[in-house]
Amino acid sequence: MEITTRQLRRVDLVTVSGRVDSATAPDLDKVLRSIVDEGRFRICLDLEGLEYISSGGLKVLISILKACRRWNRGDLRLASMPPRIAQVFDLAGLTPLFKIYPDVVEAVGSF
Repeated sequence: MEITTRQLRRVDLVTVSGRVDSATAPDLDKVLRSIVDEGRFRICLDLEGLEYISSGGLKVLISILKACRRWNRGDLRLASMPPRIAQVFDLAGLTPLFKIYPDVVEAVGSF
């Protein structure tokens, strides 16, 4: 798994590629949690290069979503989700929880 972060003017852009499984989910949690701990609650997650996400990875995303939305401070938005990953979200019943955009430009612009 590879994670890159970029702090834009109004939002943090986090790009995740590879596999998010039980071994790599804590790394993703650490990166996202550090952004929230610094008081930045608008996060856009670019999933274009994501090949696989496990239940551990989904748990991390739900946890960060709750932290961002607490007291209406911000949101976690997902962009460029591959069809295979979209199926996982649908099967897990998580699609309605997240705001999902077809590309990063729309997701960042939605803040």
